[in-house]
Amino acid sequence: MKFSTRSRYSLRAMVDLALNYSKGEPIPLVQVAERQGLSEGYLEQLMTFLRRGGLVRSVRGAQGGYTLSREPSKITAGDVIRCLEGPLSPTDCVNEDDPEHCSRADTCVTRILWERVREAVAEVLDQTTLEDLCRETERVRRSRETLNYEI
Repeated sequence: MKFSTRSRYSLRAMVDLALNYSKGEPIPLVQVAERQGLSEGYLEQLMTFLRRGGLVRSVRGAQGGYTLSREPSKITAGDVIRCLEGPLSPTDCVNEDDPEHCSRADTCVTRILWERVREAVAEVLDQTTLEDLCRETERVRRSRETLNYEI
């Protein structure tokens, strides 16, 4: 299963917003784009999906930008990926939105495998919050700082 650039970039942007969430002010998209090494125009398109999905709020004006619609602990990686990709289905026969799609559902043994793959991926994504990813970011930063001093 391969996730699109849209999903990967959106998740990076959401983590960036989560890292700055405690400040409570909207973050200008240009800052997110610079920190993440992403095109501001493309990021704006992604934010449209995230806003429509209820994951971010936009604030207009000179002090405008984007902020998370909920606390980082209340938004999962699964929320972000589904917002951009739709259902987490490795194949059409196990589509979360259309469980009766496959005409061979009652007799196909490989469907059981695809269901397990879907459930495993969903479990990891749904149990990982933006807050978890922020903690991981801080752990990686501390680790890199330690490495820089040891060289």
